[in-house]
Amino acid sequence: MESSAELPMVVSVDDHVIEPAHLFETWLPAKYRDRGPKPLTAGIGQLEYIGGKYRISMDPDGPPTDWWIYEDLQFPYKRNIAAVGFDRDEMTLEGITREQMRRGCWDPKARIEDMENNHVEASLCFPTFPRFCGQTFAEAHDKEVALACVRAYNDWMVEEWCGDSGGRLIPLCLIPLWDVQLAVAEIKRNAARGVRAVCFSEIPTYLGLPSIHSGYWDPFFAECEATGTVVCMHIGSSSQMPAASPDAPPAVQATLSFNNAMASMTDFLFSGVLVRHPRLKLAYSEGQMGWIPYALERADDVWREHRAWGGVRDLIPEPPSTYYYRQIFACFFRDRHGVASLDKVGVDNVTFETDYPHVDSTWPETKAVALDHMAGLPPEVVYKVMRGNAIRMLELDLDRHVNADGRLR
Repeated sequence: MESSAELPMVVSVDDHVIEPAHLFETWLPAKYRDRGPKPLTAGIGQLEYIGGKYRISMDPDGPPTDWWIYEDLQFPYKRNIAAVGFDRDEMTLEGITREQMRRGCWDPKARIEDMENNHVEASLCFPTFPRFCGQTFAEAHDKEVALACVRAYNDWMVEEWCGDSGGRLIPLCLIPLWDVQLAVAEIKRNAARGVRAVCFSEIPTYLGLPSIHSGYWDPFFAECEATGTVVCMHIGSSSQMPAASPDAPPAVQATLSFNNAMASMTDFLFSGVLVRHPRLKLAYSEGQMGWIPYALERADDVWREHRAWGGVRDLIPEPPSTYYYRQIFACFFRDRHGVASLDKVGVDNVTFETDYPHVDSTWPETKAVALDHMAGLPPEVVYKVMRGNAIRMLELDLDRHVNADGRLR
C-alpha cells in the first residue's frame, strides 16, 4: 500500500452514470420494447429549477438534447449532471447530448480511464434516467413494463456497466418500489450474482409510499440484512430537495441538500428498524457529515429526557447513537468541519466520494482535495476514510491482505 503522504487509492461510494442510448433496446425483453423507454435527440425549450422541481419543455428550434421518452415522461439530460470537462460557469441547466459529454459519463472503459487519472480505484454509480432510487419506474402506469425495466436496468448495470471492469465498477441496483415482495425477489436475484448495494428512498412517504415506521418495508430490510446488501439513500431520492421560499434560487436547495439525509437518519434511529435488523447497513450518499455530531447529540438527549411521551420508550432500548455507530455510513466529498469532528462522526462510519460527473464532482482534482482534507490525520484513519470503510461496507474483494491501518499483513 502507498504511504499516507501519497494517499491510498480512493474507493468512491457515490458517482453517477449516464445511461447509454442502447440500454433498453438491448436489455429489455422484446415484448416490452415498444412500451419501454426510447432514446431521442431533439431540441429543448424551457428548463428551470424552481422550489426543488424541474420545469421542462421540448422545442424543435431549441438546442439539441438527448432525451428519454417513456409513457408520458420526457426526460432530458442536462449539463449540471454531466458537468465534468466544462468550466464552472458552463455547468448550467442547458440540455446536452451524449456526444457533448465527456465519454466517461456513459462508456465504462472511458470511465475507468477517468478514474485512473483521478486516483480512484473503484466506483459505485447511481442511475440518472431512473432517478436516484428508481422513481421513474415507480411512477409509471404500466407496472408490468416498469418491472421489466427495473430488471433490464439491473442486468445492464451488472453485466455491461460493471461486467468487464475487474471489480472496479461496483454494481448498484434498483428495486420495484411499488411492491415490497417484488423488491425482496429482486434483492435475492441480484445478491446471488454478487451485488451488495441497492438504491432506496431517503423518505419514502414523499413518494407516496409507506413509511419505514409502518412495518411494510421489514421484509425488504430483512432480505438486505440477510444478503449483506447495503441500503444506499442518495440526496434527492425522495424526489424533493429541501427548500425555503418557493421562489428561492436553486443555490438555496443546493446548500440545504443534507437536510433530507439528516431527517432520514433521525427517522431510522427512532423507527426500531435498526433494533429489529441489527446487521442492516444504511449509507447516506452525498449527505456530507458535519451535521452528524449534533444530530446524534440531540437524538440521544431526546431519548434520555423525552422517551416516555416521545413514543420510543419501549421501541428503542439503547441511545440512538448506538445504532448509528453500529450500522450507518456517512459519505462526503468536501466537508472540513466533518473531518475536524471525525471522533464524533466515527472513523469507522465515514466513506468518500467523487460525485463524477455531477457539478459537485472533484474530478480531476480528487487527490488534491482528499490530501487537503486528510492532512495531519493518522495513516490508519486516512486508509479507512479513503477506502477501508467502503471495502468493509460493500464487502469488496479488495485489500484482503491489508490491516486496518493500510499496511500489508
